Amino acid sequence: MTASTASLRLADSEPHTHLATLARQRRRLLFALSALLVLAAFASLALGPVSIPLGDVLAHLLTELGLDLGAPAETAPFVSLRLSRTLLGIGLGAALGLAGATLQGLFRNPLADPGLIGVSSGARLGATAFIVLGGASWVATSPFAAFVALPIAAWLGAIATMSAVRLLALRSGATHIAVLLLAGLAMTAFEEAVVGLLTAIADDEALRAATLWRLGSLQGATLGTAALVLGVTAIGAMILLPLGRSLDALTLGEAEAHHLGIRVERMKRVLVLVAALVVATATAFAGVIGFVGLVVPHIVRLVAGPSHRTVLPASLIGGALLVLIADLIARTIAAPSELPLGVITALLGAPFLLALVVRRSHA
Repeated sequence: MTASTASLRLADSEPHTHLATLARQRRRLLFALSALLVLAAFASLALGPVSIPLGDVLAHLLTELGLDLGAPAETAPFVSLRLSRTLLGIGLGAALGLAGATLQGLFRNPLADPGLIGVSSGARLGATAFIVLGGASWVATSPFAAFVALPIAAWLGAIATMSAVRLLALRSGATHIAVLLLAGLAMTAFEEAVVGLLTAIADDEALRAATLWRLGSLQGATLGTAALVLGVTAIGAMILLPLGRSLDALTLGEAEAHHLGIRVERMKRVLVLVAALVVATATAFAGVIGFVGLVVPHIVRLVAGPSHRTVLPASLIGGALLVLIADLIARTIAAPSELPLGVITALLGAPFLLALVVRRSHA
């Protein structure tokens, strides 16, 4: 073998070696995040105003699966309530993290988040209108209103807003990203104004209920709502995760992505609709939770780089991890009282965002 032939073979093997290295790093990151999520889930089940030994938690979980290991009856209600809450937190965080990473890739803007296209403000408007226009006392006294009617009102508000924003962004069958962004900002401003008017005419009971919903909480979680949010998020993930390579191509520009064989318009419709759907469903059952969809994809990109084949699944897992940690803090730091989940995520996320802004301004 000549020296030139050997050098050619070495050069040809370098891209394959680099790809293999990236694949190993991706697997390690996803494994580490998954392991941390499992630990956070067990901590969420075991810790709270009443702490439960980990062995009892495992015994209760196995009992739920049909294996009776003699778990203490006095701790069973706590584990049951925390299981619903933990599962809802995983679904909520996964939805926000995945949607945030998706929209940042679509807008090619690291400051994009699920609230940018009006989904969060639409959900808030739907919930506030339901509460203020006669639903406050119903929510306070009826489990059906609290766990079914109110989330449906929030979900309808979010979906209606998303539909309006998308229609405004359509031009000759094409979705204009800049118009989509501006329409989302305009709809958000309008809906916040309407929410302000509604709260101005609300009585004390309605005002308190609307404020508590807006601040977000997992307190009303049930296994049914958790299963619904997890199911919708899982379906969304099955659609969005395979589009990671296409999102990478889109970062080069729409024309370049089209030349690479990407059906750009179809992909934009899918990204917007699926991201909005998972966020609307999660928000409807937990309230408006900020910063998760903004901060988590940022952290993932700092650690793993810009490839959406890594960013999307890592943001999904990282979002669930952040929400579980925030919820654990919310219900333990001031026990037996509980702090709003949205307040905790903002306290965790805002300093990171400020540090990022300062870092970029000095770059």
